[in-house]
Amino acid sequence: MKKFLKIIGVILAIFIAYCAIMMLMVDRKCHNEQSITINAPKEKVWQNVNSMKAFNTWNPWMKYDPKLVVTYRGTAGEVGDGYHWKGNDEVGEGEQEITAVVLNEKVASKMHFIKPMNDTATSDLLLATEGSGTRVTWTIDYEIETLYKPMKPMMTWQMNKSFSEGLEKLKVLSEK
Repeated sequence: MKKFLKIIGVILAIFIAYCAIMMLMVDRKCHNEQSITINAPKEKVWQNVNSMKAFNTWNPWMKYDPKLVVTYRGTAGEVGDGYHWKGNDEVGEGEQEITAVVLNEKVASKMHFIKPMNDTATSDLLLATEGSGTRVTWTIDYEIETLYKPMKPMMTWQMNKSFSEGLEKLKVLSEK
């Protein structure tokens, strides 16, 4: 029994040390980025990224709530084009809006997460010609509070997984 308690104590000490180190040493700023090459010209790919409605056809988070309520506003493909979503606990509630557009090259947006926690982020979709295809890079930038810094590796892994899934859907959609 003493050996078991000693092992539990060591594991707990390692966990506490990990959390303390992460809270003190890890930067609050987070940046995730994934890219994919799509065998289609930029103009065709652009049709699938240039508005919030187009984005949501391949948005990987839409699948987490089949009853998700989405309300669009603004003019599609222009600054101010946005949407509000409200869903289950997994999806939460928030809004996303286009903040900048460079025809066939870039869509920048800002996000405001309302539930489960109030937070913000910015995201870019960047298109570049690569051979006869298009290189699409999806980025997101956000900050995390000190208490969540120990979870940063898990958050990065999950974000990269979701980005890869979404970009694969965009590839299939654009190569049709």
